[in-house]
Amino acid sequence: MQEAEFLEILRANQGVLVKVCTMYCADAETRRDLYQEIILQLWRSFPTYRKEAKISTWLYQVALNTAITDFRRSRKQGVRLELSEQLGQIPDTSSAVEWQENVQWLYRAVDTLSDAEKAIVMLYLEEKSYDEIAEIVGITTGNVRVRMHRIQEKLRKLKTD
Repeated sequence: MQEAEFLEILRANQGVLVKVCTMYCADAETRRDLYQEIILQLWRSFPTYRKEAKISTWLYQVALNTAITDFRRSRKQGVRLELSEQLGQIPDTSSAVEWQENVQWLYRAVDTLSDAEKAIVMLYLEEKSYDEIAEIVGITTGNVRVRMHRIQEKLRKLKTD
């Protein structure tokens, strides 16, 4: 029963896990490894899920904590990602190409943010309310607003540089 329930939750929320992996990993192999690690951590913590919070809140908390821990561990091992040279190139005028380049730029820009800022941006892009973001990340709603404003300023500065 517990395994079937867990698998159903994973199926229903697979997109959330993929987005967390994409936010914290640049290449496909690392994303797959992180995805597997998140699934393992979710399975380990599933028996202790008390169902007091929404399932999505619990999923985000476990996934983000796992991603941040994995990211810090890889940083200690000397793995570094550098910004692509394409960051400074003039975008193509084609709207589809421009959109794709904007998305790539956003991922590179978000990669320059701290772990906590990445989590906030990802949840914001998931259209979570500030209250939900606060609950998932474990800070106050006012702190989410302040951090979001600072993140927006950082991203604007990157865009103009």
